[in-house]
Amino acid sequence: MTMLDESYTLSNGVKIPKLGLGTWFIDDGKAADAVRAAVEIGYRNIDTAQAYGNERGVGEGARTAGVPRGELFVSTKLAAEIKDYDQALAAIDGSLQKLGLDRIDLMLIHSPQPWDDFRGGDYAEGNREAWRALEEAHQAGKIRSIGVSNFQQHDLENILSSATVVPHVNQLLVHAGNTPSELLAYCESKQILVEAYSPIAHGAILKNAAVQAMAEKYGVSVPQLCIRYTLQLGTVSLPKTANPEHMRSNAEVDFEISGDDMGVLRDLRDVDYGEHSAFPVYSGK
Repeated sequence: MTMLDESYTLSNGVKIPKLGLGTWFIDDGKAADAVRAAVEIGYRNIDTAQAYGNERGVGEGARTAGVPRGELFVSTKLAAEIKDYDQALAAIDGSLQKLGLDRIDLMLIHSPQPWDDFRGGDYAEGNREAWRALEEAHQAGKIRSIGVSNFQQHDLENILSSATVVPHVNQLLVHAGNTPSELLAYCESKQILVEAYSPIAHGAILKNAAVQAMAEKYGVSVPQLCIRYTLQLGTVSLPKTANPEHMRSNAEVDFEISGDDMGVLRDLRDVDYGEHSAFPVYSGK
């Protein structure tokens, strides 16, 4: 058994592998190869989004990876700009079509606000409408589990005020240097599983001397330490890479970080995203 064989169980009983492959920034033309390589290594959890522009390639990779569809957990996300029921319904069908799959294992609302107004205006009603569309698709069996991404507590409370299904997942920016402890605790209290995207912090953390020293102590690489950290927080870890060597080493995380060291990593504040600071999710909002 390696980490790739371990899973969590969502509140609706659906199993989700603890370690997944993030596909942000993987071109549509290269996505199928990346997915096939990941599946060959042992990955079963593949994460994409409408906004990534690679659903077609990810779907092709999933369909041609040579393992039964039931063994794969494929997630996608509703574009952040869609804040209306009819558009959301159409976009859900659009994702199914692009992926070429008869069902999606998990679909999320990508952000509580459109990207050009991230953490800005009030889209409470639009989020409830998009959620209603996801609930309907979930009920119809098109999507096995539904959730949100980048949602803060008040965004979740808004959904919960009218939801018939509590979100199964909240996918968040979580890494050593950026641990939203209160939000993690809130999600846990509602049985909402957190998925950690950018667990390696876009490489910013790689230069942190304290983190480098800690990784050396455990005889692992900094990325391996960072991935293990997010797993020990009880989140799904979604490191993104198209490089099979990195996929392999990212999965070699069968070691245990001590309680004291977890505390050090949890208290770390290191959020220099370099060139990626231009993206809304790394803007510090």
